[in-house]
Amino acid sequence: MDRKLKVPNIEKLKNVQHVCEQISPYEDFSKSNDYFVAAMKEITTWHIDQCDFYKKLSESQNFSVQSLKNLDDCLKIPHLWAHFFKAHEVLSVSQKDILLHLTSSGTTGQKSQIFFDDWTIGSAQGMVDSIFETYGWVTPNQKCNYILFSYETESSSKLGTAYTDNFLCKYAPINEVFYALKLTGDGGHEFDSFGTIEAFQKFAKEGLPVRLFGFPAFLYFALQRMKKLGIPPIKMHPDSLVFLGGGWKGNADKAISKQELYSLAEEMLGIPNARLRDGFGSVEHCVPYVECNNHEFHIPVWSRVFIRDVETLRPLGFNEPGFLHFVSPYITSMPAHSVIMGDMASLHEGKNCGCGLPTPYFRILGRAGLSKNKSCALAASELLKGKSS
Repeated sequence: MDRKLKVPNIEKLKNVQHVCEQISPYEDFSKSNDYFVAAMKEITTWHIDQCDFYKKLSESQNFSVQSLKNLDDCLKIPHLWAHFFKAHEVLSVSQKDILLHLTSSGTTGQKSQIFFDDWTIGSAQGMVDSIFETYGWVTPNQKCNYILFSYETESSSKLGTAYTDNFLCKYAPINEVFYALKLTGDGGHEFDSFGTIEAFQKFAKEGLPVRLFGFPAFLYFALQRMKKLGIPPIKMHPDSLVFLGGGWKGNADKAISKQELYSLAEEMLGIPNARLRDGFGSVEHCVPYVECNNHEFHIPVWSRVFIRDVETLRPLGFNEPGFLHFVSPYITSMPAHSVIMGDMASLHEGKNCGCGLPTPYFRILGRAGLSKNKSCALAASELLKGKSS
């Protein structure tokens, strides 16, 4: 973090401060579980005290914060579903303390309205700082060109993905930025596949590292267009970085595996496999999950992950598919400290990965949601219709 952030009330949230200030993202959980549970007690008490809705929810479930004694007890914390935020706005701080307001959807679909106070957005950004530092992706002395497979932003944009991708440009000085989704002038966006290919070629020729961020579908369709046009492979600087996020969502019928996409990027852009990564996150839960060298989503120390049975919501063990349930004390602005996503996933022991990181990891298995609950990636994917051939 650029500055020392403070929780809104250090007396009530001292363990929240402690957990979120950890700068080693993937330390063994055994070193931090006690602090984490203490932080979850504090943040749950905070939301009960600060948010009438959450207080009533807790009372309706006869929930007592004193029942939180170990990590498994965090399953008792009254949770919200991610799609709840598409229809409701609930705050645990006053409006005057809201620093940032982001939405999750693009051109269509229901929008999650997520509000951030100074602490919440600052702590989430600090987590990204720590992860990028851990992987050696912070290069203040090396200029980069950027290709953003996300929405070209207007000054008033509240779109979460666009905000995130622009934020990621701070880790290496900007030489030039190219947006793959161009503003059309009427509030919409259009995918510029030919312009993207020209940016590939121009930046490769310039010889600076290139950082490619955003939705994987757009990268794939640009690379596919290159091959169809018979454009020969190019060789980008070896320190170039591909960091994707958002998934394929509505383009499942056109999606290829991550391994196939990475192989295509290696072939057509000359970027090494170790520099091809995916990220997982959402505006409803801003803790960053970033692939390791073996392309697994290890859980950082600032959160814990449970898998819930799709019918009963009972907690499942390792290697069993179910709903992805995130628990983290980082958020003071809204009661989104225990959120069940619409994603299907499975949880795995860290030792099974082989990359050396000790924390467990999860694998995304698909989406289990109603079609009307469109995410940012789904809205963006609609721009690809008619542009993939």
